Amino acid sequence: MKRALLLSASSYKDTGYLNHCRGWIDEFLTKNGVNNDEILFIPYAGVRRTNDEYEAKVKECLKRDNIRSIHHFKDPKEAVKNAKSIAIGGGNTFVLLYYLYKFDLVKAIKEAVENGAVYFGWSAGANVAGSTMMTTNDMPIIMPKSFEAINIFPHQINPHFISGKIAGHNGESREERLEEFLIVNQTSKIYALPEGTALVINGDEAEVMGYVDALKFEYNKAVQTIKLNEKFKF
Repeated sequence: MKRALLLSASSYKDTGYLNHCRGWIDEFLTKNGVNNDEILFIPYAGVRRTNDEYEAKVKECLKRDNIRSIHHFKDPKEAVKNAKSIAIGGGNTFVLLYYLYKFDLVKAIKEAVENGAVYFGWSAGANVAGSTMMTTNDMPIIMPKSFEAINIFPHQINPHFISGKIAGHNGESREERLEEFLIVNQTSKIYALPEGTALVINGDEAEVMGYVDALKFEYNKAVQTIKLNEKFKF
């Protein structure tokens, strides 16, 4: 049974890095019996940090010494195969997926989760847990082999969702960008996660948790609000 915690962002308002979700992560790992096992961390999205710097920051902010970055392993695929818990941090989704394909980890992570490993990720790490990365908010600074993602959650995820237009901004709103995606990809479903919101995946069921309701976008349909603590099948 697939088990995952997909977090919209590393921060919520002014709470600081990973502070708002540290308890959620601890509860998720404890509930799934892997709290004290080594967490395999994948830092590839962190363009402006070295892998060592990213690993150290996540260890410090989650207050965990049992986090080990994948860049320390000679065989990344074998590390994924043996992991009981896998975490992917945020950053640039194009760079993240580029390296996941470079090291042949996309299918490996999906298989590991299907075989019992638990997964959690924030921002880009949540985005790549969906069917494709095509509803990321990031700039395409590098071209991955494919836009197809890990597909733990078989729909689109839009992290960091913010509604409406910023004052003085004349470009498209997030709703308009997601509408454009759906015009081109009419059978897709997008789950938009405002900051402070997460999806908890258990098998084929998801639950919205956090501070803000999630939204569901479909082609030519009214936007649906998914309330906090609401569960739905996918």
